[in-house]
Amino acid sequence: MKITAVDLFCGAGGLSYGLKQAGISVNVGVDKDPHCNHAYEQNIGAEYKQTDVRPLSQDPERVARMFPWDSDLDVLAACAPCQPYSTMGHSKDKTHEDHQKWGLLKDVKKIVEYVEPDVVVTENVLQVRKDDVYDELVQTLEELGYHVNTDEDKKVYCPEYGIPQNRKRWVMMASKEGPISLPDPLYEDESEYPTVRETIGHLPSLQAGEVHPDHDLHRARTLSETNLERIRHMEPGGDWRLWEEEGLDHLLADCHRKSSGRSYKAPYSRMEPDKVAPTITTQFYNYGSGRFGHYDTDQDRALSLLEGALLQTFPEHYDFYDDWDEVGVKNLGRLIGNAVPPLLGEHIGRGILSHVGAEVPAVNAGTADD
Repeated sequence: MKITAVDLFCGAGGLSYGLKQAGISVNVGVDKDPHCNHAYEQNIGAEYKQTDVRPLSQDPERVARMFPWDSDLDVLAACAPCQPYSTMGHSKDKTHEDHQKWGLLKDVKKIVEYVEPDVVVTENVLQVRKDDVYDELVQTLEELGYHVNTDEDKKVYCPEYGIPQNRKRWVMMASKEGPISLPDPLYEDESEYPTVRETIGHLPSLQAGEVHPDHDLHRARTLSETNLERIRHMEPGGDWRLWEEEGLDHLLADCHRKSSGRSYKAPYSRMEPDKVAPTITTQFYNYGSGRFGHYDTDQDRALSLLEGALLQTFPEHYDFYDDWDEVGVKNLGRLIGNAVPPLLGEHIGRGILSHVGAEVPAVNAGTADD
């Protein structure tokens, strides 16, 4: 059976890479970000179309033509940006309806109505399930005769699937071929979850501002003198209250000096080596953006770009860029942090294969070479 996928909002190819590892042929990736082109084509070996999804919804025949004529099962992946639904994506006086990316699932709905692929997959933050646009998409799928996976199946805690970060996601799978679901989790007990140390502990030591000579992606941002002092007085798993206890009040951030900000414990903290990492965001390379300080107290820095990619389960050899001067830290952080973890993509692919009775390979994304 030839199973072919088209990946809308493909980014740097996290989902596509996972589907490919599962044995699904990915034909086309679509995204409007020009910085995704190199990573997608080099690692996926599929065509990259740089375009917004909105105009595609006005001419959905363009999407239909992205599937080869001899495909036995067409899979449409449409992991729309999560920012409109994330609590971090908008200020208190701005609702997600006002967000520029809100409503993209409406465009996905239009494409699905026209193309009617055999299988539809979306991945987003948990909050998406409370949105009217998401409800409209699910209702449309059901009216078109799709079997949609249960809400219990949709709710994914990533460590249970071997992804070493405290990431919770909502994965909707729908099929015209019958009931469909994700594979069972790999782990049920917290003691089995992959840890930060197991994932990045083999990498060479690095200091703030350094780039490892043998791996250009293993680079850490420079820290200010204040942030260097902050991290030198921070223990793994600790928080800013350590500075108060040591009489180092001058290290407190402005938010921590206010009663309204004292509950925010993650900024300027170090990860814990033998636990899963916090959710990798687009700002994981910034020490002050969360608990992104390296756990090794001999390495006073935030995560390197490579470490963030590994915690997202990208393989170490993943080729993210051609010219560093054209992409830079900010763009790479966005590509890595916004990606669907490849290992989650592989589990989605394995669920599709199992659904149609195809042979399901062993799990290998993030570690196996092509």
